[in-house]
Amino acid sequence: MTKPSLTDPGGLLAELDWRGILHATTPGLADRLARDPAISGYIGFDPSAASLHAGHLVPIFGLLRLQRFGGRPVAVVGGGTGMIGDPSGRSAERNLLDRAVLEENLVGIRDQLGRFLDFAPGAGGAVMVNNLDWLGELSLIEFLRDTGKHFTVPYMLSKDSVQVRLDRGLSFTEFSYMTLQAYDFAHLHRTMGVDLQMGGADQWGNITAGLELIRRTTGSAGDADRAHGLAYKLLLSPSGTKFGKSDAGESIWLDPARTSPFAFYQYWLNHDDRDVGTYLRWFTEFPRAQIEALEAETLTRPEARSAQRALALDITTRTHGIGAATRAVADSEATFSSAPIDDPAALASLYESAGGFEFDPAWLAGGIAILLAEAGLLGSRGEARRMINGGGVTINGQRVVDPAFVPEPIEGLWLDVRIGKRRREIGRRLG
Repeated sequence: MTKPSLTDPGGLLAELDWRGILHATTPGLADRLARDPAISGYIGFDPSAASLHAGHLVPIFGLLRLQRFGGRPVAVVGGGTGMIGDPSGRSAERNLLDRAVLEENLVGIRDQLGRFLDFAPGAGGAVMVNNLDWLGELSLIEFLRDTGKHFTVPYMLSKDSVQVRLDRGLSFTEFSYMTLQAYDFAHLHRTMGVDLQMGGADQWGNITAGLELIRRTTGSAGDADRAHGLAYKLLLSPSGTKFGKSDAGESIWLDPARTSPFAFYQYWLNHDDRDVGTYLRWFTEFPRAQIEALEAETLTRPEARSAQRALALDITTRTHGIGAATRAVADSEATFSSAPIDDPAALASLYESAGGFEFDPAWLAGGIAILLAEAGLLGSRGEARRMINGGGVTINGQRVVDPAFVPEPIEGLWLDVRIGKRRREIGRRLG
């Protein structure tokens, strides 16, 4: 592993370096890219769900930038290895998936990758392959004879991904994962001319295992020297966990049915000033001058949140399209505006985007305190009365002073509820 001397000024490695993404490469990769940037490189994606999530944006942008600088991105979806599981970065063994679930997941992942990568036919067009297509044809005897013999147990035990799991238990199934990933690299190198594997820093052991297998099985030092590895830094959240989860620990999905475009936009908008410069570098294609200008504005006018707004709009547009992103911006501004909303269309849009509440007319007839408690907006009727008595509740633009107050829904259907200074909830009548 080496921090490369960047001999490709203006090329891929220089780009990753100034963006703060590059962790390490194999020796000679910089020279190879400077000589021939049209390299085929792959990254593996775990198909354990039918949607990718924000944590996958690191490898997705890795393939996107490889393509932008003249390379051919190869997305390997682990239909085979997904039946086993990778111990890297995990504290426990995952549930194993069957073929039917994996096939369904592959469809969703391909659609999402298509929003970031150009899959048009041609030399530089992106390709997605499923490693079950070749791993599923292997016999155990064949694999042990032709691949397993090249890996010693001490070599495998030395990998960090194995070491961190030994005291908590590691099955033979997961222990064998690196040999299958190594086989993937050797297979792609041999059959598709893939000379580069990329991944997070926690994947370095698996990447180098593939390089070792290529070296041992090609029988040609010249051919083995063509294969390279590239690792990205691990991007951690402010809490020190892997990037890509909400404050509540829930994954931020790229599927709008799992994480709405509104919630997706809010996730990026809410990032701390200390982190937004990093995320602009990792998750946008903004040029350096634009990012530095946004960072400077964050220092001088933090209340404007210009950097967060630019980041959230760009990544939401790329992920969900300009229409969904524009609507997310409008709904976000409405949510946190102090102005009342009396337009039924705006209320319906915000209800759908932000996830509102439904109320039974019987609750409303009993007074607003009962409705707030029964709808789950506040924990109890007593808490609702205290909030109202403290002046913390506004309904349809009117501050409520009486817990027994019965508001008139807008168009007979909608309630615009403000609780405190920042919380807005849109209610829709049941029935």
